[in-house]
Formats: sequence, C-alpha cells, structure tokens
Amino acid sequence: MVGFQKLMLIALASLAVTVITGPMFIPMLRRLKFGQTVRDDGPQSHLAKNGTPTMGGIIMVAGILGASLLSGELDANMVMALVSIVGFGLIGFIDDYIKVVLKRSLGLRAYQKLIGQFALALVLVFYQYSVADSGSSIFVPFMDGYRLDLGMFYIPFTVLVIVATVNSVNLTDGLDGLASGVTLVISVFFTAVASLLGYTSVAIVCAAVFGACLGFLRFNAYPAKVFMGDTGSMALGGAVAAAAVLMNISLIIPIAGGIYFAESLSVIIQVVSYKLTGKRVFRMSPIHHHFELVGWHETKVVSVFWIASLVLGILAFLAFI
Repeated sequence: MVGFQKLMLIALASLAVTVITGPMFIPMLRRLKFGQTVRDDGPQSHLAKNGTPTMGGIIMVAGILGASLLSGELDANMVMALVSIVGFGLIGFIDDYIKVVLKRSLGLRAYQKLIGQFALALVLVFYQYSVADSGSSIFVPFMDGYRLDLGMFYIPFTVLVIVATVNSVNLTDGLDGLASGVTLVISVFFTAVASLLGYTSVAIVCAAVFGACLGFLRFNAYPAKVFMGDTGSMALGGAVAAAAVLMNISLIIPIAGGIYFAESLSVIIQVVSYKLTGKRVFRMSPIHHHFELVGWHETKVVSVFWIASLVLGILAFLAFI
C-alpha cells in the first residue's frame, strides 16, 4: 500500500503545476483566439460564454504527467495509464483544433474519433489481458470478492467500456466545473482503491489526476476563465478508464462514475424517444442541461452532481471493504 503522505505530495505537485501553468497558458489561448463557440440552441445563459478560451485540458495533462513522472514509481502500469491519458487527450486536442482554429464546427467526424478511440482502447486492453495475473477475470461489485471470467469476451467488452467511459466524460463537460469536479471526486475513489489493492503506480496517477482537477477548478469553476475542451474531457476519461481496466474493476464505473453514466443514458434515451415517438423525454440532453432549463442555476446543478458523485464514490468503495 502506497503511503498517504506520498500520495498527498503527488497531488500537491500536480496541483502546483496546474495552478502555475494556468496564468501563463490562458492568456496565450486568448491571444491566439482559441475561444469556444457556444451552441445557440442551448440554455440562453450560456451565450455569454462565447469566446471563453478552450483547450485548457492541456494544463491538466501537464500536471498529471509532471507529478506522475517525478514520483519515482514509473512502471509498465504507469506508462499505460499515461499513454491512455495523453492518447485520448490528443484525440480531443485534434478535435478542438479543427473546431476552434480551422473553424469547422463539428471537429473530427464521428467515425474518425471512434477509430482513434478504439485503437487506443485495444492497446490498453491487450496489454492488460497479456500481463495481468487476473487475466480475463473482472471484479464483480458487492459479490464478496467474486471475479467473473469473461474468457474470449474480455477484450471486446473492455474495449467498449473504455470508449463508453471516455465519451461519457466528454458529455459531462457542459457546465463550469462539472466534469473537473466530478472527476476530482472519482479520482479520490480510484486513488483509495488502488492503494488498498496494492497498485502503487495506478494510485499515484490517480492522485495526480485529483491534484490536476483541483488546480484546474481554480480557473474552471463558475464563472469559468477557461474550458477544458475535448482535450481535457477525453484525457480525464482516459484516466478513469485506465485506472479501472488496470485493476480489472471496470464494472465499478457505472457506480463510482454514476454521473457519467447518467449523462450518457440521458442522451441515449432522448435520441431513441425522439426517433420512435417524435417526443423528447428531457427538455435538453445531456441531463445537466435539462436541470438548467427547468430553472436550476448552473452552480446548483454542478453542486448537486458533485454531491451525488461523492455519495456514489462512498457506495462504490464499500464494495472493497
């Protein structure tokens, strides 16, 4: 079990890199006119955010990389976790660059984004399948330590979990401080579980994610001075997915990451309902926008979702004790 003091130092190092880098990087984004274009069919209160610098996820990735590599605990698991974070972050960066710099509002086409995501997911899954002692067995929550052996289905199942997780975190990034705050809470959960189960390098990366999210909230909390963009949300999704896969506890994601799950589910329900009946279940999806349109202030939505993540994280942790 990695020591609490070391994890705190890693988190503080990541926090420091993020907080120090932000004031240097954000003005550069403004000068380069890397501003977000807000959808005009969304909540009208968001129109004031037009032009807010985006691609700020680079700040978080710098914090995570810096703190993790300085920990002195570099091993294959840490390398794979960082590859997942940087790799998915790079896909998001390309998407942001096309939208913001090249002025193509849709960014990467869906199939292009999915090709990159599936390729990265396969790299992570094949690594885990080939080196993990547990092989194709995954932990089943609240089943007294029971592990389910998926056999040949482990690879496609886990690949789908990774891609779904990354895109769910991306959907969650729609309000000031929402994705960064929710992921902050979830990273604490994964840090604790990784430490408990003896995955030292995974615990360190998760502690670095915590510090980076906390530091980024300095600039991203309402009213946001910078948005993380797809660069940040996909990097965070890569971090969450890698942590779960490297410990073979991917079935815990719908519990600990219940907010991510709810965001994705709301989009699926909305699309299916509209195609089948011509009616919408929610005023707008993802679901955080629904709450805004029924009268909740943005900060209330974010606060409630943070608290829900905390409760879900505690519930998920109970599965390991």
